[in-house]
Amino acid sequence: MFTGLIETTGTVISITPGDGATRMVLAAPSLRGRWRTGDSIAVNGVCLTAIPLPQTAHVAADLAGETLARTNLGSLSLGATVNLELPTPAGSPLGGHVVQGHVDATGSLLSLLPLHNDRATTDWRLTLEIPEHLFSQVISQGSITINGISLTIARLDLPRIEIAIIPHTYRATNLHTLKPGARVNIETDVLAKYASAQHAASQLDWLTAAYLIANGY
Repeated sequence: MFTGLIETTGTVISITPGDGATRMVLAAPSLRGRWRTGDSIAVNGVCLTAIPLPQTAHVAADLAGETLARTNLGSLSLGATVNLELPTPAGSPLGGHVVQGHVDATGSLLSLLPLHNDRATTDWRLTLEIPEHLFSQVISQGSITINGISLTIARLDLPRIEIAIIPHTYRATNLHTLKPGARVNIETDVLAKYASAQHAASQLDWLTAAYLIANGY
């Protein structure tokens, strides 16, 4: 489990397609020695299995076809900056919100604009377009994960959502490297997923009952 508090950023060294999985290699010097083969690591919010490369500050991870289809990892260019987070140990404080590392879809970055003139201290406004199947899982002031970052939705105007970004988040993550049109990974709040599923199930039960009554059962 993760919390969406990015520990550091890494750099894409290579992405090599294979007969099966595609292998990604990342450079992350500040995390060197903190992972073992088989450990989990969130890369742009995607939970992957780490394969440390001996004698280097590099780590590899294999990307399944489903991962490539659902996330932005396969479209990253060499040298791209990615957000990295290691799992939260049991009993540790949850500084963000519960993040599974199971990306639901990608969205399109429409804009990321400063709200004040001083770029060293300004906050930012991120506007994103999300897919329709996520509409029922987002609410104003609710949690959402963008490229692995725990964020809060400030405004809904579906299919657009707006998010307030503080200066630290802008500088410490890969948000400052993104341009309009970039694909970003989205994971909606797990509680919102369950609420949406429960609502859909109750609606189905109501429709079933109405059908039975209408047909004389």
